[in-house]
Amino acid sequence: MNIRQSSLSGVLILEPRRHGDQRGFFSESWNRRTLREAGLDLPEFVQDNHSLSAATGTLRGLHFQSPPHAQGKLVRCGRGSLLDVAVDIRKGSPSYGKWVAEELSFENGRQLWIPAGFLHGFVTRAPDTEICYKCTDHYAPECDGAVAWDSVGIEWGLTGAPLLSGKDAAAPRLADFDSPFSYTGPFDYEATL
Repeated sequence: MNIRQSSLSGVLILEPRRHGDQRGFFSESWNRRTLREAGLDLPEFVQDNHSLSAATGTLRGLHFQSPPHAQGKLVRCGRGSLLDVAVDIRKGSPSYGKWVAEELSFENGRQLWIPAGFLHGFVTRAPDTEICYKCTDHYAPECDGAVAWDSVGIEWGLTGAPLLSGKDAAAPRLADFDSPFSYTGPFDYEATL
């Protein structure tokens, strides 16, 4: 497993190895022991989510789940292609409001680790794109929140208006958002990578 630190402290890009032949490939998309041997000890995952976005240009986000049910997410693309985005919303963080984006696709097999304290969103680059992600806490509707997708300065690479949910279209702008997260210092695993 290749693990790289992104430009945002705590957000990681994971690239599981693929073993292929004329039949296709095999890959371990998640293996706690392999990650620990590489110096990465992620929190326990308690829920797996899988969604399908039929149309190219579907934008979901920017979402978060607040404490006490804050979620870290390990995101990958099961089919198609998407631009996956994380935004730091930890009050007092040196990178508050900054974002990082990574192209995740079936072809490249990359995954993005987004810790709690970050917004998460994505836009699809291909029809019938599937996103699969592991979460560190269960869904709690009372802790569910969103920030406007166009209020952070993210370069989504859109060629037209995105397809949004009503919730995402009505989300508050980052400048009007009072984050429930606080910066507590760099992530423990950064020194080991």
